This record gives sequence, structure tokens and C-alpha cells, in this order.
Amino acid sequence: MEVEELKDAEEAARRCAAVLASEIAAGARHVALTGGTTPLRAYDLLGPLVGDWRGVTLWYGDERCVGPEDPESNHRGTTEHLAAPGAIWHRMPGELGPDQGAAQYDAQLAVTKLDVTLLGMGPDGHVASLFPDHPVLTAGGNAIGVHDSPKPPPERITLTMDKLNESGRIVLLVTGEAKRAALSRVVDPDGRPDRHWPATLLARDRLLVLADAAAMG
Repeated sequence: MEVEELKDAEEAARRCAAVLASEIAAGARHVALTGGTTPLRAYDLLGPLVGDWRGVTLWYGDERCVGPEDPESNHRGTTEHLAAPGAIWHRMPGELGPDQGAAQYDAQLAVTKLDVTLLGMGPDGHVASLFPDHPVLTAGGNAIGVHDSPKPPPERITLTMDKLNESGRIVLLVTGEAKRAALSRVVDPDGRPDRHWPATLLARDRLLVLADAAAMG
């Protein structure tokens, strides 16, 4: 595991954008993006750093079960900030509901290995829509539906932990003091995988943690 402490959220966003651009320049063609507000600044910066988006396929780690134009849609938020002309977008079809939407996405990913996956992390240590002690943490396959997320909305689609850990590289972007307790579990060199802190289940041999000083403590 690699851990980089950055001065603040802006510096973390700039470093995140630079890492993703470097991965793409080095040949990454299948890139999974994360939703939420934390990565949006990184997306603003990433677009211009990539000289040619053609041939790059963009996936998602999770999505809320809403339509693509809904304000809560990860796809809407991402496309409003990431300029990626020529890229192929594979949005999660949240409007189909957790089961049908996950089945469709699972099939699309069947023969695809993600080169790099960007994730955020909640104060409870959740990544994508894989929440503490939830049964889907041990699900197989590529994508699965969530019906009872403890964080609204309750219905979601998420990549499985197995699929996340299959990625060639995993980048975990963490900012803010509220994430400090969970992050300490992740970066603890003597820590063990713990279903109560899902981010600790990420494959350490391919994990890069980018965290600001507030999250690192």
C-alpha cells in the first residue's frame, strides 16, 4: 500500500487528477470513477490533463437507483465536471432498479478488467455502495444490487468487492476530518481486513491512498 498525505483537499484533488492522467497516458483503457462530491474537483482538473480520451472507457463503482438526469445521479454529477471528449461512457442504469440494473452492468463487465479504479470513502469506511457488515460485501460477480443502503437512497447498484480488488490499481481519495477514524484503520500497517470497515478489505498490494492532512490527523 502507498499512502500520500497532501496539504488540503485542493492539493489532494490535483494529485488525484495527475495520477489518473498518468495511468491513462501509460495505457489504462478501462477506468472506474466514483460518485459523491469529493472527486468533483479532481474531475474538473483531470479532463484537460488527458490529451486524447479516445479509446478510454469510463465505468462507475456505484450508482443510486435514480434516472441519469436526477440531481442525485453519480453519472450526472460526474459528466457535469469531467470533460472527456471521445471517451466511451458506461453508466449504471439506476432507473432499472437494483436487480435489473446490476444484472445488466454485470453482463457488460463480464470480460472487462478495470485498469484503474477511483474510490472515495465515507466516515463509516464504506466504499462504492459497500457498507459496514452488509451481506453484499461477500457477493461474487461484477455488480450487485443493494436494496437497503443505510445511507439514502436505499436502492443502489455497486461493483462487488471482488471486482474492485481485481483492478490493476485502486486509488482511494479521502478528505476531511470526519474520515479520520476510518482512514486510520485503512493505513494501519498492522491492521487486518475488517467487514465493519469496508475500505480495509481493499487489496493493499495495489492500493494508493491520497488523503489530506485533515483526514490523516
